[in-house]
Amino acid sequence: MNKIINIGNKTIGKNQPTYIIAEMSANHAGDFNRAIEIIHAAKESGADCIKIQTYTPDTMTIDCDKEYFKIKKGTWKGEILYNLYKKAYTPWEWQVDLKKEAEKLGLDFLSTPFDKTSVDFLENLGVKFYKIASFEVTDIPLLKYIASKGKPIIMSTGNATLGEIEEAVKVIREQGNNDLCLLKCSSSYPAISDDMNLKTIQHLQETFDVVVGLSDHSMGSVGAVCAVALGAKVVEKHFCLSRSIVNPDSSFSMEPDEFKKMVEDIRSAEKAIGKISYNMSERERNNLKFRRSVFIVKDIKKGEVLTENNIRVIRPAYGLEPKYYEYVLGKKASKDLERGTPLTWEMIE
Repeated sequence: MNKIINIGNKTIGKNQPTYIIAEMSANHAGDFNRAIEIIHAAKESGADCIKIQTYTPDTMTIDCDKEYFKIKKGTWKGEILYNLYKKAYTPWEWQVDLKKEAEKLGLDFLSTPFDKTSVDFLENLGVKFYKIASFEVTDIPLLKYIASKGKPIIMSTGNATLGEIEEAVKVIREQGNNDLCLLKCSSSYPAISDDMNLKTIQHLQETFDVVVGLSDHSMGSVGAVCAVALGAKVVEKHFCLSRSIVNPDSSFSMEPDEFKKMVEDIRSAEKAIGKISYNMSERERNNLKFRRSVFIVKDIKKGEVLTENNIRVIRPAYGLEPKYYEYVLGKKASKDLERGTPLTWEMIE
């Protein structure tokens, strides 16, 4: 299967830098100009892509206050689903201009559709790829419809069982779509380290033979950097101008300076991970002199026997390698040798 995904002129996956997505979500707080500001701030903070969500309250649920529709715990405790989505959604009439602004800045534009009408809207918008949210992994009809468009798919897997992920991947591939990336995700807001289980990233890659990554709802950048060390090639993080601009996603979103620091940490981690290599860098070669070698530690006369008392293995490394120490013990000096001189072969009879 595909270990890389091509999105326009960009390649995501093996031997490529981590692809970093700034998720706007509800952080525009209903203000179009703020949405534009977020796009600019994401670019300045090092993101490769800005992501939004394409839905309306009516495409997500119904306007009903029965107990089924009330959120009992967590960040949105007490909210009615319909009202929550009304606060959080990104108006569809904005999205043409948001896409244009992102692409003008060199950012990719990505959205998560939640029903067929939103997929159709995004197709008309000319999106290059799709994101599938964790909670939609089991919406098989939606997955089929998205996959049928033949565009790369990035799918979060939070709260899905291995069996559900297998079914979702199978459905997507049955549509002839193999351009798939799976994101490990802890679908709690915010996520805590205890629930992240980042080792799953490696298992997803091995099990499904796909590009893998992390959709990160935790605070800080530790999770993202660890994920990259474990093979993540995509990192998605919620992004806001300020958590003081209260909205449904603000409490677990990164501010620009935090996001920029995360990007820098990821890029540093990539350099540190490097490749499999036993070659030394120039800096390492310069330090070889601090290895040990055989030195004269007492003045020795010509013909005198080399013993443990007059030669030792010490730093630095200008003499014979330590592996020859036992071999030269008992040999005789070929000339007078001064204390502090590295022992070399021509000094031995």
